[in-house]
Amino acid sequence: MESECIYNLLQLPTNPEPPEGEELAQGEKKKILQPDSRKNPKFEQLQKVLVEWINSTLFREHIVVQNLEEDLFDGLVLHHLLQKLASVTLEVEEIALTANNQKRKLTVVLEALHQCLQLEENPAKWNMERIFNKDLLATLHLLVAMAKHFQPDLSLPENVQVEVLTIESTKNGLKSGKSMEQITDCKMDSNQQSKVDVFDELFKLAPEKVNAVKEAIMKFVNKKMERLGLSVQNIDTQFTDGVFLILLIGQLEGYFLNLKEFFLTPSSPAEMLHNVSLAVDLLKEGDLLDYPVNPEDITSGDTKVILRVLYSLFSKHKMNETPEETKTEAGS
Repeated sequence: MESECIYNLLQLPTNPEPPEGEELAQGEKKKILQPDSRKNPKFEQLQKVLVEWINSTLFREHIVVQNLEEDLFDGLVLHHLLQKLASVTLEVEEIALTANNQKRKLTVVLEALHQCLQLEENPAKWNMERIFNKDLLATLHLLVAMAKHFQPDLSLPENVQVEVLTIESTKNGLKSGKSMEQITDCKMDSNQQSKVDVFDELFKLAPEKVNAVKEAIMKFVNKKMERLGLSVQNIDTQFTDGVFLILLIGQLEGYFLNLKEFFLTPSSPAEMLHNVSLAVDLLKEGDLLDYPVNPEDITSGDTKVILRVLYSLFSKHKMNETPEETKTEAGS
């Protein structure tokens, strides 16, 4: 039975078909928000909360936003928000009428915002071109980051996720992959928060102990993966594409996924994100996470997040090992 499962792992999944009519320059990537996600009540509620927040913040300026896609692309509203929330004055024209002037203004505003946010959010989630092109997903990522920084008590809907289709132009044509993208975090209770703080303190106050934690977790992982003939040598890099994480979860939880559900040899960031998002969903379904996880933090190689995920698996399954298993490991 095991040999049959390993044989199945050699079969590759197929990519979702890219939409017809998409034309991208080689190396260019584009994210398309899927229609069902637009209709998600939590996604709609998030937009409503952000619109109300903007309008209540700027009501003395007589600025009224009705549609986030249509009303924020030229930098005018973002400029006023920055002035109001951060007391920042920028040398830009009040109203930019041409596309070039609007792009120039938006660039200046975003640069100032990035300085204010102090890299609290990954700027790769948005940029000038995406905001200017009325990319709703990028606009929401930016506004959520601003709300978390300037008004952390704002009640945003929790755990808002959307399905996106990422299209990438390569020399061999268009490639695409579907994945789930996290916009807002899950809410943590006090017990979950304390577990997260353990790793925060470890990295902040005892960085010399990080390698020891890595080694302990890596030893546990390799013991569980040896049935597949796999081993982990570098925790920072070997989990970023999601493959090892999916296989590890399967080994620990006692199941194998159909290969049509993930990419065994991901060849693009979209495929990596799809794999990691699937792994995070499996962890949530198995009640294996002690805190919210953003899949993009794993694909970007955030060591702290990767260790937290692996420690969740380690703490559950290490505690559940039989005395025989523990004895065998101690003697190895």
